[in-house]
Amino acid sequence: MNVTIYDVAREANVSMATVSRVVNGNPNVKPATRKKVMEVIDRLGYRPNAVARGLASKKTTTVGVIIPDISSTFFAELARGIEDIATMYKYNIILSNSDQNVEKELHLLNTMLGKQVDGIVFMGGNITSEHVDEFEKSPVPIVLAGSIEESGKIPSVNINYEQAAFDVTKSFIEKGHKEVAIVVGPLREPINKEKKLAGYKRALEEAEVSYREDLVVEGDYTYDSGIEAFEKLLEADPRPTAIFAGSDEMALGIVHGAEDKGYKIPEDFEVISSDNTRLALMVRPQLTSVVQPLYDIGAVAMRLLTKLMNKESVDEQIVVLPHRIEERDSTK
Repeated sequence: MNVTIYDVAREANVSMATVSRVVNGNPNVKPATRKKVMEVIDRLGYRPNAVARGLASKKTTTVGVIIPDISSTFFAELARGIEDIATMYKYNIILSNSDQNVEKELHLLNTMLGKQVDGIVFMGGNITSEHVDEFEKSPVPIVLAGSIEESGKIPSVNINYEQAAFDVTKSFIEKGHKEVAIVVGPLREPINKEKKLAGYKRALEEAEVSYREDLVVEGDYTYDSGIEAFEKLLEADPRPTAIFAGSDEMALGIVHGAEDKGYKIPEDFEVISSDNTRLALMVRPQLTSVVQPLYDIGAVAMRLLTKLMNKESVDEQIVVLPHRIEERDSTK
């Protein structure tokens, strides 16, 4: 049987209100009484129900985290940063996998709210008007991590993805490459179309290099889509000599796809990836990569959420963290 607050109060010979004050750390309890109640709690194995406590305090110290793919190294590193800061500020996490399905994301959002969470960190690819409507109607704060919402209405933490794509493309051009390809994630997502692809085009334009549709390939961030993208790029005429991949997994697929056909990296194709997860170091040659501070994006998003939940002052609701290119062996 579950031990209730009534059981603890009866055993300790105090009121249920006193047990509640002890559990919630209220200082207005005599030390001797607090000690007696805690001993009974330990002996009976009482575990307070966070939601039940929240009905009285209007806080459950629980945060919902909606993640597109829990198996992704990209989102796993983000989630680690979220969890560490949540633990630091004594919040519990409810983690749900959305599979980047809009209907499921909206359902999970309402499920989290039904569980009386104090706030939500949302990670997703395509932030639609439906998402924004639900975010704005939410009774608790919501912060986006590694996700773009174009209107700037929703607090978020990211890097400047447009500038990162510009920097990569420019670095290739400065090395003498004229045929530079980009393999991006789904173009329905603003992070790819309005940011990464836009930065790529801006670098080509500034260098007066012609933009070619056949050097732009849409993938889905996965290893297999990287292999398929490389096969498509082999059909381009002339073929690219440098490739910017929108994720480490796709870059891994590109490298292996090239090696399977007898090409060498970086001698035949230079490759730069986008995330700098641990995968970038596990492949040979190791990947030159855009260093996104993934852990920091998650950590800063969670810290921003704690401020919003506790109505603390916030200097910036749209946070952009720095990035850089880490040179390794997939480039010359």
